[in-house]
Amino acid sequence: QVQIVESGGGLVQPGESLRLSCAASGSIFSFEVMGWYRQAPGTQRELVATMTTGGSTYIADSVKGRFTISRNGARNTVSLQMNSLKSEDTAVYYCYVSPMGTNVGYWGQGTQVIVSS
Repeated sequence: QVQIVESGGGLVQPGESLRLSCAASGSIFSFEVMGWYRQAPGTQRELVATMTTGGSTYIADSVKGRFTISRNGARNTVSLQMNSLKSEDTAVYYCYVSPMGTNVGYWGQGTQVIVSS
């Protein structure tokens, strides 16, 4: 079983920054993939950024150059630094982790990010 705790969402103005954090814990001790998805109202959940244990990263084109993902493998934490936020970044952001050697994924409860003037 995996417990995922997210934090860092909130209301900011366009151009400002936020940092999302996610901590995974439980009976599983290592995760091949940790990352973030987001879902805006009326849209499908979309991949924002992921990082593997080997350090390979994926950043969606829509946030490239503005968002940075980082993780601490020993602590099973992953963070998303979001700079130069735009109104179109408004969404619920979900932490996603996938244990080593599996195709199983676990989701956090989501944290709301609202970018509005």
